[in-house]
Amino acid sequence: MAKGDYPLPKFHFQVEWGEGFRIGFTEVSGLDFETEVIEYREGHSKKYNKSKQPGLTKYSNITLKRGTFEGDFDYFKEWQKSYFFQEGNATGSKYRRPVTIKLLNENHEPIITWKLENAWPSKVQSTDLKADANEVAIETMELAHEGLTILEAK
Repeated sequence: MAKGDYPLPKFHFQVEWGEGFRIGFTEVSGLDFETEVIEYREGHSKKYNKSKQPGLTKYSNITLKRGTFEGDFDYFKEWQKSYFFQEGNATGSKYRRPVTIKLLNENHEPIITWKLENAWPSKVQSTDLKADANEVAIETMELAHEGLTILEAK
């Protein structure tokens, strides 16, 4: 079969925070954006409909999920220290960083890369607890960002 005959599997990916700092996640969602539509009709127009033109681009927040491990609290400590408990504006440029998400092939090479600009965690959530559940504990982080660029492997 020629290259591109089968859809790509989505289970082999990597998330990098800034320069080479990686954290393992089990799920990444929200890799989308939307361009708002501006509708306009001039009062003197003879047409009985509005024209549509592109407006501002809106980016969804990225949601990252990972399992909770005993003794592994670096995830929360780092973000509390850097973002949530600083005096003043905790989301200032000092605390934003680039985030790179890569979909990998079987040789661990990137096929598609998503680059987030000026990302910062807007929400960090511990696992929910349920006495009769038969599931692993999952931590969730939601990232706000100012841009999403999609790069194709060369």
